[in-house]
Amino acid sequence: MTNFDWLLSILGYGLTLLLLPVVLLVKKRQPVSSVAWMLTIAFIPIGGAVLFLLFGINRVQRRKESKLRSAVRLSERCQQRLEHARPPNESDRPETRRLMRLTQRLTDTWPTIGNEVELLSDTNRTLGLIEQAILSAKESIHLEYYIWQSDKTGTRLRDVLIKRAREGVRVRFLYDGFGSFGLTRRFLRPMSDAGIQIATFLPGQTFRERWSINLRNHRKIVVVDGRVAFTGGMNIGDEYIGRRRNIGFWRDAHLRVVGPEVWRHQLIFAEDWYFATGEVLPDTEAFPAPEATGTVIAQTVSDGPEEDASIFQALMLSAINEADERILLVTSYFAPPSAIITALENAAFRGVRVRLLLSGRLNHALTLFAGRSVYETLLSAGVEIWEYHGGLLHSKTLTIDGHWSLVGSPNVDCRSLFLNFEAGMVLYDERLAQQLELQFERDLQDSNRISPEAWARRPWYHVVMENFCRLFTPVL
Repeated sequence: MTNFDWLLSILGYGLTLLLLPVVLLVKKRQPVSSVAWMLTIAFIPIGGAVLFLLFGINRVQRRKESKLRSAVRLSERCQQRLEHARPPNESDRPETRRLMRLTQRLTDTWPTIGNEVELLSDTNRTLGLIEQAILSAKESIHLEYYIWQSDKTGTRLRDVLIKRAREGVRVRFLYDGFGSFGLTRRFLRPMSDAGIQIATFLPGQTFRERWSINLRNHRKIVVVDGRVAFTGGMNIGDEYIGRRRNIGFWRDAHLRVVGPEVWRHQLIFAEDWYFATGEVLPDTEAFPAPEATGTVIAQTVSDGPEEDASIFQALMLSAINEADERILLVTSYFAPPSAIITALENAAFRGVRVRLLLSGRLNHALTLFAGRSVYETLLSAGVEIWEYHGGLLHSKTLTIDGHWSLVGSPNVDCRSLFLNFEAGMVLYDERLAQQLELQFERDLQDSNRISPEAWARRPWYHVVMENFCRLFTPVL
């Protein structure tokens, strides 16, 4: 060995000895991920250490305390004026009462009554309604997105925001630094010149924090005048309205919200804006007195890697365990932790009809194969699995027994449940649940059912690829 080889070996072993204790110090929601990182560092000297420094450390914890302080202040003033809380009562189903209490314990909020919630499944109509709300804004427009493309669609909506900002409307734009990597200074400069406040959520603001590219703000939130909000799975770009030929039709689920729960969305934005900029939004601008305009009982939920527990995983697990008749799960990325797999299997074993609608094509083949690695065990338990081929499925919804629903940004994968900042809405409403069930049935017409017999006959090299990709589930 040359002197250079000896130097590399010493460096590799030195990094391994230094980083193994660090892995144990870094708090992980999944212990298996700590084991995976230790093996990676041990068996891939230097390279494994670099990967861990890039993807393995949750540096967002360093600003957790400041975020929590802002959240407490915002929550206190928000709660003082919120008069539409709707705790569980005797008229609710027993399982509904339990799920309400669980969500309250997880989020420290009760559901509210008086909301008007519209389910949006046509992405072109969704974009049109968002633009219409922006054009009708009188005081403020707040936007928070994971992906905002600088293409025709993104440029058009940018120019609408510039127009409103020049007309005196306060516009704040928060985007994820990884998902919206394509937003250049040239694209953003006309916005800042018009007076739009722009902030990047993650990666962080220092060079060291910019290494935390494994953490993403996956939320999609628009709040106009503190009166109307949009949230769900749809980002901004040509592909999301079917303008990309290589992708084709885009299937998504989004919500338009009017009523008390708009405050919750504004609160999420306010916390994230403070987290990114240090600015506290003014009460008079951001939090007008809420008005009851509908009849929907709803509860807004947010989750992120700074939390001590996975809120969305807890909600999904509890809802699945409460199911008595049917479970309809729709997700674009399916690489679930073992707890959710077990819950779905147990539900099927006890006689619940469990149906999964998953994407049959993805731009991330690793996730697609990782999800398929658990098909066999789910099918053997009696779970029905369908893969959508009518375009690209991007919806994220869960419906239980036709009366409880979850719609939002989190997929059923470890990235959404443990690493991303996510947002969604729990809907205690039979009408909306029925709409989701009807949409599910329509989507099945463009889907292929996976039969246990056919799945058992798939090529052996598919099995190898699936099981290999499954190894990476903790970071997918």
